[in-house]
Amino acid sequence: MSAPAATLSRRPPHRALKKLIVTEAKCAWRAPVGLALGVLVPVIILVILGSADGLRKTIPGSNPPVTYMTTYVPVLIGLVLVMIALVSLPIVLVNQREHAFLRRLSTTPVAPRWLLAAQVVVNFALAVVAMILIIAGATLFYHVSAPAQLGGFVLSALLATAALFAIGLFVAAVAANGVVAAVLGTLFLYPMIFFAGLWVPRQSMSVTMRHISDYTPLGAGVHAMLSSMQGSFPPVQPLLVMAAWAVVFGLAAVKLFRWE
Repeated sequence: MSAPAATLSRRPPHRALKKLIVTEAKCAWRAPVGLALGVLVPVIILVILGSADGLRKTIPGSNPPVTYMTTYVPVLIGLVLVMIALVSLPIVLVNQREHAFLRRLSTTPVAPRWLLAAQVVVNFALAVVAMILIIAGATLFYHVSAPAQLGGFVLSALLATAALFAIGLFVAAVAANGVVAAVLGTLFLYPMIFFAGLWVPRQSMSVTMRHISDYTPLGAGVHAMLSSMQGSFPPVQPLLVMAAWAVVFGLAAVKLFRWE
């Protein structure tokens, strides 16, 4: 039994979970995939988009008036979440499985849900930092108004995070190796980014495409967050859609998780 695993086995449950969170945080710092993809890439895209004069114009017919740049803030937050949830999180867990760390951990009283919870805590902290940077940068430098309905915005962001992290944990739970994890993550990632409006804004999508977007976790998240930024509490439908994705894939991740 490895030293970290032996230490965890001797600790009460709450202390073991705390120790596990610290261990996962150290692993994330040593292999900063989430920091690079989940923080730096979206911030760089924010700077690129902010330099485009056309995106600072008001969308014709929008009520209340909203700029094109404002519509991209929820999309960039969604990009943060998918990069962390579908790339960084599965890679870390699958690498731990391939290097037998999870097999050693399985000999301790640590339950799979503890490990998954530790991963959620560490990656959620990273996502919060990235979201704050994007909102602060857009507000301070690109004249984007702060979310007018703050409570609705926070709720929308939390549900989007829960839904995407649940999918990421599911990928990590069922992937036998890094290649499988990358393939599964990609199958989820690119359609979600597309329907969230990174390449084609949701406002420019056809009715059919927008309906499909409304039932994807990221499309629903962008819809809810944008409504909050415009001063309206998010509609019930996108909130329920995100909650359903979170519950279904979260339960599947816990049930299907394997140590080796």
